[in-house]
Amino acid sequence: MTMTTVTQVLAVLSLVLLGAMAGLFYGFTISVMPGLDAIRPDQAVAAMRSANRKILNPVFLLMYLAAPVAPVAAGVLLLVQDVPAAGTAFLGAGGLYVLGAFAVTAAVNVPMNNALEAGRGEPERLWAAYSTRWRRWNTLRGLVSFASLAIAGVGLLLW
Repeated sequence: MTMTTVTQVLAVLSLVLLGAMAGLFYGFTISVMPGLDAIRPDQAVAAMRSANRKILNPVFLLMYLAAPVAPVAAGVLLLVQDVPAAGTAFLGAGGLYVLGAFAVTAAVNVPMNNALEAGRGEPERLWAAYSTRWRRWNTLRGLVSFASLAIAGVGLLLW
């Protein structure tokens, strides 16, 4: 396999992975969280706890961890192949995802999920403290993921 072929595979994989992550975050923001907000708080807490446990699976983890790696790797290979504009775009897509989706997940959403899992007491209080703030940060992750996807797409156009 040539370096160009590897770069092409990584570029397409970047679009697939960033698009999948953007879609996942978007789906939670526009349907899952409003759906949970529409049911009783005890049911919402139980459902979100279950979703948070089930999402920690090999398929999700592979996609989540590979989403920033693929565009960064494509960007590096493009720079090595002397395609600086496209390389820079892919590096930017990966870097933006790391800062706005990956880091936000680690710093905000996962700790909130852990707190919800460990939370004791009134479900109304637990859900009220969780839902709006979690959705706000999740929406940011989705927007950043879509922006990363768009930047990677621009990288393809510049190539």
